[in-house]
Amino acid sequence: MCNKSVTFSAASGTSRTPSLRRVFALPVILTILAFTGNAATAEEAHLFLDDVTVTASPVIDGNITDAYGARKTRVTEEQVSDLNAQDLETALRRTPGVNISRYNPIGSFGGAEGGGVFIRGMGSSRPGAEIKTLFDGIPMYLSVWNHPLLDTIPVDSARTIEVYKSPQPQHFGNAFGVVNVVPKRKLTEGFETKGQIATGRWSTLVGTVEHGGKKDRLDYYIGCGYRSSDGHREAADGELKNIYGSLGYALSPNWDLNIVTLWNDNEASDPGEEGADPALREGTFETRTWLAEATLSNSYDTADGSLKVYWNGGEGDWLDYPAPTPGVREYLYNDSLFYGVKARETFYLNHGLEWLVGFDWDYSDGEYDKTFSDGSTDRWDGHDVTIFSPYTAVSRQFGTRDGLYAIPSAGVRYYDNTDFDDEVAPHAGLVTGYKDTEVHLGYSRGVVYPGLEVVVFSEKVIPMLKETWKDLNAEKVDHFEAGITRKFGNRAMVDLTFFYDDGTDRYVIVPPPPPPPVYDNIEEFTIKGSEITISVNPTQDLSLFTGVTFLDTDPGDMPYAPETTVTAGLNWRFLKSFKLSLDASYLSSMTVSSQARKAGAENSAPVDSYTLVNGMLSYAFHLSGMEGEFFVAGENLTDETYEYLPGYPMPGLNLMGGFRFTL
Repeated sequence: MCNKSVTFSAASGTSRTPSLRRVFALPVILTILAFTGNAATAEEAHLFLDDVTVTASPVIDGNITDAYGARKTRVTEEQVSDLNAQDLETALRRTPGVNISRYNPIGSFGGAEGGGVFIRGMGSSRPGAEIKTLFDGIPMYLSVWNHPLLDTIPVDSARTIEVYKSPQPQHFGNAFGVVNVVPKRKLTEGFETKGQIATGRWSTLVGTVEHGGKKDRLDYYIGCGYRSSDGHREAADGELKNIYGSLGYALSPNWDLNIVTLWNDNEASDPGEEGADPALREGTFETRTWLAEATLSNSYDTADGSLKVYWNGGEGDWLDYPAPTPGVREYLYNDSLFYGVKARETFYLNHGLEWLVGFDWDYSDGEYDKTFSDGSTDRWDGHDVTIFSPYTAVSRQFGTRDGLYAIPSAGVRYYDNTDFDDEVAPHAGLVTGYKDTEVHLGYSRGVVYPGLEVVVFSEKVIPMLKETWKDLNAEKVDHFEAGITRKFGNRAMVDLTFFYDDGTDRYVIVPPPPPPPVYDNIEEFTIKGSEITISVNPTQDLSLFTGVTFLDTDPGDMPYAPETTVTAGLNWRFLKSFKLSLDASYLSSMTVSSQARKAGAENSAPVDSYTLVNGMLSYAFHLSGMEGEFFVAGENLTDETYEYLPGYPMPGLNLMGGFRFTL
């Protein structure tokens, strides 16, 4: 979290016995339901999908494999609604392989322990981060300290949330993993207005409204949202405000122009460690973000692609926290600026051959001002960096997907960074299958450059570092993955994936002796793991899901990398108008807190295992010109005692009720 994250604090958690039975019973139930009754034939599945509205999948919409053997997990606005998610963390908290951290029911305090998303053990380094957050493919994070601020991307604007759990040079660069929010757009003819209002414990208030329309070639979408809560503890309050919109126009049957804008203003407070002196609380974190982008896209039988121009910036202000001087409070005002161009085109050639070409040109800038309660001030005049990264890839399909097929692929991304040496990120993959069974194999290299954080540390935080940051290299990870997917008609799907990450050149500060301290790329890590997901649709009114992730890391104290994570969920529509959505998760004990940029630093902040169960019951009704829904939602239904950071207990049973409408 900004410049204080270079240090660690150790604390012990409260011992508890994990409640596993409630979670592990769900995979058994899913498996039984998957194979009871008659399996649907391919023809039956086609008719089932065309003629019947199926209850949406809980937790995630599904895992998608591209032509290059790489995968992403997709969460749609239906899952966001069923989870009663108020932000990105709660929308992704049950996604297999994803873990979160936070302090407050509403709002993220900073970009680390108080509000972070971590993917398969990666993303905890502060400053800097291996995981990036994107909005429609555009970077959205705090440039000065080079890590995400999750409140800057409102969940209200999301049509889908895409989680890339591995490096994928054919889709993005300068990250080991990505969370990308695809914004809403009215794609069907007509007009629609939706909204909700809800209230809950601790004076929690939620209100959203959105409207979209499409007539002939023109489409538009606008929306806004407001959320606030006093929080479950003193000084655990938060507030989120956002406005977003899009304007699209079909220039021709093959060309389309879409303009998107976004604004938000948020704040969250630090409740501090339980029982500690309130004077040690780290104040309030405020974020404000604006964005404008224009995308020109094309779609032909033989090619499709897009050209995107963007400009966005924002503020991440850390206010009223203890300064190094006793009795003095500090106020840090960080400013970020990004702009750039992204282009890509895929050509569909003869004999199943695809050729992808593209480039990203990204500029980032940042600066900060500081004021102190004793009247003194400080300023960092900032720094800027530009990354140009062209990429290309080819794949070819042999056979057809209704029989035996194979799709080999290969590609490469090149990096030109104005501060650091050039890098190359290759990837290769193979997708092969027969009818309802598919195997994917893949290799990819991830590249993450040090950002502005190494400059500001050298110039303002630890001046003895001098210009050693200029000798740094990009951090790298070589990712290997193999998996198999099996569909059982239209009733069930099982997905099993094995992965291995070999990380090198992690940069840290090497302290004396001998003096002075220097930056160097000396740390390494490995992550081995597996992930299984099972989706079952025993009837058109019932959909079930479970996922299990196993991680084995070296070093063994990597933060937010539990050895075992189990998630499960169900959506059940009954008595025509009622719908029950349940989700549950179990996380084994793990170390937490930021992973310091200091050589030899140990992560010694543990939290115990815990099991969480959440749910929502809704009643849908129809009136002339309106569809409505009353709902009651509960988080932590079993009133489990748990925490994401030692000394920061999370809420017990939290109830919320409200009303949604569609006109």
